[in-house]
Amino acid sequence: MRSIWNGAISFGLVSIPIKVVNATESHSVSFRQIHTEDGGRIRYRKVCELEEREVPTAEIGKGYEDADGSIIPITDQDLATLPIPTAKTIEIVAFVPADRIDPLQMGAAYYLAASGTPAAKPYTLLREALKRSQKVAIAKFALRGRERLGMLRVVDDVIAMHGLLWPDEIRAPEGVAPETDVTVRDAELDLADALMDTLGEVDINTLHDDYREAVEELVAAKVDGVTPAERAPAGDGGGKVIDLLAALENSVREARTARGESAEVAEVTPLARKASRTTPKQVGGKKSTSTAATAAAKKKAAPAAKQASTKSTARKTTAKKTTTAKSTGTKKTAATKKSTAKKATGSGTGSGRRKASA
Repeated sequence: MRSIWNGAISFGLVSIPIKVVNATESHSVSFRQIHTEDGGRIRYRKVCELEEREVPTAEIGKGYEDADGSIIPITDQDLATLPIPTAKTIEIVAFVPADRIDPLQMGAAYYLAASGTPAAKPYTLLREALKRSQKVAIAKFALRGRERLGMLRVVDDVIAMHGLLWPDEIRAPEGVAPETDVTVRDAELDLADALMDTLGEVDINTLHDDYREAVEELVAAKVDGVTPAERAPAGDGGGKVIDLLAALENSVREARTARGESAEVAEVTPLARKASRTTPKQVGGKKSTSTAATAAAKKKAAPAAKQASTKSTARKTTAKKTTTAKSTGTKKTAATKKSTAKKATGSGTGSGRRKASA
């Protein structure tokens, strides 16, 4: 591979001569602009606005446009006098855990190759040190006329470098997140989890650019003078989701069918599984799952409780009637005995009186 930059890695007082080569390549199909009437190429010419004539590359330099629109010439000699210690050096400034680097910062990737036999030993030393520490090196380097930030890590047995954006080049995500309050239900999360599990993992090496392949087939058909084969129209990319649960369920079914699995989606009942972490509070203006469950249980138990209460009342009423009847019977018996005794007494007294009179 052809090197795009030659210099050295500065590792403390250790200097490692290296060559930088591109670690990636683009396979995108390139198009040229043409004149649609006759197929002629459309080319851009570099024209001086003052002289209105085309200028050769040898006469083209650099200039900085000021705020008022005026151009300030900057020569290569001006730039060469700037104190850039990283002009020919990748200067390591720190070693940090890999997860400290935000993927938003990562840019172009390069391989760093040891330049010459003497560089093999210090190159291997740095590589093995990075492996054992499980860290990455943060470095500064200059490329294509500007100083850049980079991250060095080990890929197989090679030190790779990723260009990084400077921290102030990363925009804050202000105004990007939804501004409306949205409540996501447990059932929706469960289906999303099911969809993620169904899709599973993928070997990224098996993925390929379908669009590029279609363009290449189209170009080949044009070259051969044949009609390009018709392809199935692409989907509309989705539309307005009316029923999120239904969309998730259909997604799970399609993913399982694509993998040759059963397309049946089990009914999601997150209540029993997640009741322990659900508090009886209002969520989004509605009763929470736990509150709804309690209310449903009370409603279900109400008829049984009412029936039990009715039976208890009936038993109490029967017992009361029995007690009253017994009491009444006892009173009647006592009154009857008393009346009989009184009659008997009255009869005896009258007989005595009659005997005395005689």
